[in-house]
Amino acid sequence: MHVPEMVRFYLGEEPILQNVPTYHCKDPRQLSHVLAHLDELVVKAVHGSGGYGMLVGPLASQAEREAFADKLRARPQDYIAQPTLALSTVPCFVEGGLAPRHVDLRPFVLCGDRVRIVPGGLTRVALKEGSLVVNSSQGGGTKDTWVLEA
Repeated sequence: MHVPEMVRFYLGEEPILQNVPTYHCKDPRQLSHVLAHLDELVVKAVHGSGGYGMLVGPLASQAEREAFADKLRARPQDYIAQPTLALSTVPCFVEGGLAPRHVDLRPFVLCGDRVRIVPGGLTRVALKEGSLVVNSSQGGGTKDTWVLEA
C-alpha cells in the first residue's frame, strides 16, 4: 500500500504532503531515467533494510556509480530510486561539542478502537558528519521527539 492510500485508509483524509517521487527500475523507461541521473538520485534495494546496498548518487564517485549501474542493468526489478532529499539538521552532541547532523522523523500510528497518530515519534540521526544515512545499523543514532502542543 502506498502512502496516499494509507492516509486515506487509516485517517479517512486526503494527504496534505506530496509523496517523494519514486522510480521503479523494473520499468524500462524509468530505468533509463535512473541510469541517466545516477549522480542526482538515491537508489535502494526494494527488499533491503538498514541502508545496505544503496547508492547515494551525489556522494558517490563516478566509479561507484558505474559499478552500481551494472547492478541495475543486471537486476532492475530489485531497485527503486528517489531524488536526494535535503534532510533537516538538528544539533547533536559529538566529540567536538555541538554540531549539526541530518535527521528524519518516523511518526507512529496506533490502531485499536480508533486510529491515532501519537504526539512525537522516532527521530533518526546520521551521526557521521555530512552523511544522509540515518539507519542505526550504519552508525546512525536516535533522538527523542516530543510534540508539546498541536
